[in-house]
Amino acid sequence: MSSASGGPAMAAMPAAPSPPVRLLTFSTLYPNAAQPQHGVFVENRLRHLLASGAATAHVVAPCPWFPLDHPRFKAWSRFARVPRYEVRHGIDIHHPRYALPPKVGMLAAPFSLYLGALPTVRRLRAAGYDFEVIDAHYFYPDGIAAILLGRHFGRPVTITARGTDLNLIPDYALPRRLIRYAADRAAGLITVCAALKDSLVALGVAPERVRVLRNGVDLALFRPQERLAARARLGLTGPTLLSVGALIARKGHDLVIRALPSLPEFDLLIAGEGEERGALEALAQSLGVATRVRFLGPVPHDRLPEIYTAADIMILASSREGWANVLLESMACGTPVVASNVWGTPEVVAGPAAGRLMTERTPESVVEAVRALSAQPPERAATRRYAESFSWDSTTAGQIALFRAIRDQQP
Repeated sequence: MSSASGGPAMAAMPAAPSPPVRLLTFSTLYPNAAQPQHGVFVENRLRHLLASGAATAHVVAPCPWFPLDHPRFKAWSRFARVPRYEVRHGIDIHHPRYALPPKVGMLAAPFSLYLGALPTVRRLRAAGYDFEVIDAHYFYPDGIAAILLGRHFGRPVTITARGTDLNLIPDYALPRRLIRYAADRAAGLITVCAALKDSLVALGVAPERVRVLRNGVDLALFRPQERLAARARLGLTGPTLLSVGALIARKGHDLVIRALPSLPEFDLLIAGEGEERGALEALAQSLGVATRVRFLGPVPHDRLPEIYTAADIMILASSREGWANVLLESMACGTPVVASNVWGTPEVVAGPAAGRLMTERTPESVVEAVRALSAQPPERAATRRYAESFSWDSTTAGQIALFRAIRDQQP
């Protein structure tokens, strides 16, 4: 056989494997020894990407400078306990400090974050880690600081939007301008749900520049356990609701507590910590439901499957969510959900096997949705199968394609 040019045909040579993309993952939302659940969704996405072998990474996860670890300073004191360097799951993580001045912190944060991280990134390069792409998470202030780092070191930047960074912060004039500045200069833009892509487009970003790469769920960790045993370990004897998330106003734990007088057969577990705990305890007391509400405090990630499995319904009544991981975690354990109809949540709760969306964010709507779901509960196996369609595989593949394309376009 001869080739079209008249010479002998040549066997096609297999393409050389693409070398791993060297990433610098940059975000203030990343777990650390003092805050092991902080930004765990960023860590999970990176872990699945690195497991593919298609990328390597060092993480630069700055935290605000604070001088003293003392109970008097409450949450702020935890920043003093964050190590400057640690290794989690085999990933090198650096925690440089940056100044967060009172009153002007929000406006100064992008520039303070950039200046605080700059020496650490310089040392990484001097030590031989010549990263090819900056992988930034959260648009403001992290994305703006990452763009400044990218310009300083001559490296392209991708920015992943995750929720409040696009569904709240652009309401402020200067942050909105800085977000647009960063979006215009980013080599890649990612959102974790279509609703956040719509927000970027509303700011003037061309839709074809934005990729939706949703968060997945760790189906090996979050899986059904033996339910009766899980309920026995938690001392549960009757129908049980579960609310998971930081004890802050926007998570809506108060709406679930306010619903309890109209749901007298249900007990409620609340997993999380935060500044609203005292107010929530007082609310339960004032409504006469305190004996049916149990605050579990901060729950380690690997213990959550037991709690999800034990509950009958998990409720998320947030006012804002980009892509709420707790919904998929609960479903992966076989427990259907009730959730507020906000931002990316309808993209997660999109079928009867998943649960129900509230018609509005009120205690009455919590009651209505719980009653409807209780009257026609999906089989727990069906809820698990629904969650199985949200593995990390497609997200990992999307990241690999984007990072390689950006890397390969560089001179």
